This record gives sequence, structure tokens and C-alpha cells, in this order.
Amino acid sequence: MPNPFAPVAAAWLAHPMEILRAWQELATVTWATAMPAPMAEAAEGDDRFTDDAWRANPFFHGLMQQYLGITRTLERQIYDTPGVDEREARSAAFWLRHWCNALAPSNFPWTNPVVLRRAFDSGGASLRQGFEEWLRDLWAGELRMVDPAQFELGRDLAATPGRVVMRNALMELIQYTPVCAEVHAMPLVLVPPWINKYYILDLTAQQSMVKYLVEQGFDVFVISWKNPGAGMAGVTFEDHLFDGILAAIEAARAIAAAPQVHAVGYCIGGTALSALMAWLNRRYKEERDIPVAHWTLLATLTDFAKPGDIASFIDDDSVALLDGLMARQGFLDSHQIGWSFRMLRPNTQIWRYVVHKYLLGEPAPALAPLAWNSDGTRQPHATQAFCLRELYMGNKLAQADQLEIRGQKIDLGRIRQPLYAVAAVADHITPWRSTYRSAALVGAPVHFVLTASGHILGIINPPGGSAKQEFRSAPLLAGRDPKDWQADLPATRGSWWQDWTEWLHARCGPMRSPGLEAHTDYPWLCAAPGNYVREH
Repeated sequence: MPNPFAPVAAAWLAHPMEILRAWQELATVTWATAMPAPMAEAAEGDDRFTDDAWRANPFFHGLMQQYLGITRTLERQIYDTPGVDEREARSAAFWLRHWCNALAPSNFPWTNPVVLRRAFDSGGASLRQGFEEWLRDLWAGELRMVDPAQFELGRDLAATPGRVVMRNALMELIQYTPVCAEVHAMPLVLVPPWINKYYILDLTAQQSMVKYLVEQGFDVFVISWKNPGAGMAGVTFEDHLFDGILAAIEAARAIAAAPQVHAVGYCIGGTALSALMAWLNRRYKEERDIPVAHWTLLATLTDFAKPGDIASFIDDDSVALLDGLMARQGFLDSHQIGWSFRMLRPNTQIWRYVVHKYLLGEPAPALAPLAWNSDGTRQPHATQAFCLRELYMGNKLAQADQLEIRGQKIDLGRIRQPLYAVAAVADHITPWRSTYRSAALVGAPVHFVLTASGHILGIINPPGGSAKQEFRSAPLLAGRDPKDWQADLPATRGSWWQDWTEWLHARCGPMRSPGLEAHTDYPWLCAAPGNYVREH
């Protein structure tokens, strides 16, 4: 991987007077933040310095101010570097933050008042417990966010009753058992991301989107992607579209005896669904020939011009390095993927666990989303290489007729089926303004929803959950700045799931008695959650 600081260093060396002024500013900040007067305070949401001792104790207060003042000045100076373009500055600032986050005084026992107090109050037991946590993680070979023994598939997670009704080399299709006397005639087909396992959509009974939809009277199908090994290195992005999504749609249509379905795509599953929708609209002139009547995108990018901090990992040299690694392995390993995403939010995804587990001696929390997040999947070489080069680097899906799928040049602007698109305001994986711009590329009417929280909890957002639940819901206006769209809308308290199901109820057809027997062409293969989800 190239040195992200090299362009910045070269630019400063070419401007000696500017670098002198920068060092003088840094020295001033270092001296000023060591004084008792508050010069720097933690940002909202930064929970590293929430304990009262960081303000009540002059030593710890000064240490916190000095750390925050210096790191913020250094980051600003990166962006102020003369002669460096925005991409180079953003990459250098990203890696600078990593170094600064690692060196935070909260990460060391002798400079963290909470750790010192806990050790004193427990007679050193907290440090012993922390050492034991460290040994367990060392034996496991990773910094674990959750103890996997706390959850079991089919019991605690992915426990909504259903059956696998189709299986091929790429996926299993699950149909869920109806609980209502009648269901909508049009089935829902949910397309989760293949970068993790499907049961993010079917967590605990209280957090399950699948269970909620079934209880609302929908006939629900979900794709469970196979966890690929080296033998699937050649599986392509197109294979996911046709052997995965389209095959699932055709099976759901046949089982439900419905001419069309409502399709739902989440994250990269939504990106693939968008490409398929564009292909279908190019392939078929008559709208009735398209097997999807309307669709939903959840935290999905199709315009990768501004994909967020993940751009710091994606350039020619980095992608070439990854390509060589995948060529040897046949896939990108789940641990390699997981650490890349954890590095996007190191304070909450890495250092919080280091402090709470190793320094404070606390066990890993028993949270279902963390259990799912730790149950990663591998990515086939061909699919991952395509996504990196054609989508992230080339941004071809956002450009009309630049991406070719099975001989058809596709254009999102040709899509005619109404879209319900959801974004999360604190999403760092698919930034919400980029999801807004992505949805605006669709030629059909778009209803856009902006919900609270991030990439996971913004989507897995059941009614009656967090007291902070709120969302904004209104038609998307192409060409309008997403900030203006947000500013003009009052927030509605509660979960967006209720807004969504109202939208679905109006469009998914009349009610009918659910089918209670297996379809002749799609026999019941096994009970949900199936076999593929259990592969490690």
C-alpha cells in the first residue's frame, strides 16, 4: 500500500515558510491546552472522555485538552496543505486519525482515570479479568466484540419459522411461515448483502424485520447466500444478479402464483438489485413483462463518487494488492473484510473494546447485531474485483450505458418501477447524501426516507425500540440538494418500518389465503434458517 503521507510531506517541504508557521501554530496549541482554561472539549458522541474525572481533575483535564487540541490542529493542517488535492488530503487525514486514535490517553491504564479507579476499587481484580479477556482473544486470534457462545442460530437469531424452498450453488431461498389468516397476493423478496449473512434481517424476535413483515400479512422470501470457498473464485457479480436475485424472484412468483413481486435490497444487495432492475428495463419494453412491480433500497449506493471513508482503502495500488491476495486465496477472507470496516470507526469498533475488555475487565456485550457482525463471509475473487474496479473506482453504474450486464448496456434512468429508498443519517458505510444522489438516478418516482442512527441500527429499527427513533419521509426531488430536502422536513417520532408497511400495503395487492403446502416445482428442502447460513 502506498504511503498516504508522502504527497503531504512533499508539499510541505516545497513550502518552507508555510511549514514553519504550521509548527509555530502547533507549538502554541500544545502550550495553550496545557493551561487550566478549557481550550478543547470532546465532540458530541465521543464517549472516550465522558467520565467526570476528565474535567474535575486538573491533570486529566489538561491531558485531554492537549490531546484533542493537537490532533485537531494536525488534521486541519493536513487539509490546509498547499498544493495537495482533496483526495490525497482526505486519505492522509484518515490515516493520521488512526495514529491519533491509537495514542489517545484513554487507551492506556496510567492515563485513564476510569481504569485507575476501577483497579483501585476492585483491588486489582479488574486488571486480572482484563488480562484473562486478552488471553481468550489471543487464543481466538481476534479482538472479539461478542462471545459467540451467547447466541445460537435458529434459537436466538434467525429463528422466525420458515422453510428453504430452493437451493442452487449460490444461494438458498427461504419462505417464511404465514401467521395471518390472509396475506398480500404479491410476495416480498428480500436481497441481503452477500458480504455478511442474511439474518441481519432476522435477528432476535424483537429486532427481526422478517418477523415484523410476516406479522403484517406479507408473504416473505429471503435469499441466504452461500459462504464461498476457493472453488467459487470465478463467481461473478452477474452470477449474483441472475443465479441469485432473478432466480429467487422467479421462484417466489411461481410459489405465490403472482405475476410480480416487491423486491427489497440492502447495501450491496441493493446495488445488485438496482443493476438487475436497470437490465430488466432495458431487456423488456412492456412494464408488465418485468417481474418486479416496485422495490425498496436500504442503505444502498449506486453512485460511488463519494462513498465515505472507505475511499481511503481504494486506489490503484491498494486494489492491485488485494487482487493479488485474492488470486492466491480465491476469495477475500471475512476477517480481512471485517477489519477494513472496523478501521472506518476505530474508536467505537476497536479501541472501545480494548479499553472495556482489557483495561476495565468487562466481558464482551451480548448484543445480537454484534453477533451477526462477527459471523462474516468470504467474497469470491471475481465478484469483489468487479465491485472494486467497476463500481467504486469506475463508478460505472451511476453513468448511463457505461456498465454492460449480459450484453446490455444499462442505465438506472430507464427504471420505471416506483422506489422506496431508506438512508441512515449516521451511516459511515453508505453515507446518506450519497444514497440520496443514488436514488435520484432512478427514472421512476422515488419516496425517500432518512432515519436516525447508522448502517445497521438505522435499518434494523423496529417499532418500540430506542427512544431516539425518528425519521423523515417525503418524495425525492431530483436535482435538489439533500441537505435542503432534510432541512425542509420535520422529523417524525418512531420507526420508519410503519411508514414503509403503509406504503407496501397500498401496493402489494389484495389479500388471499396463504399457501400451506409445498409447490410441486419447489419442494421444502429443510427448515429455516437452512444450511448455507451455518457455513463458516
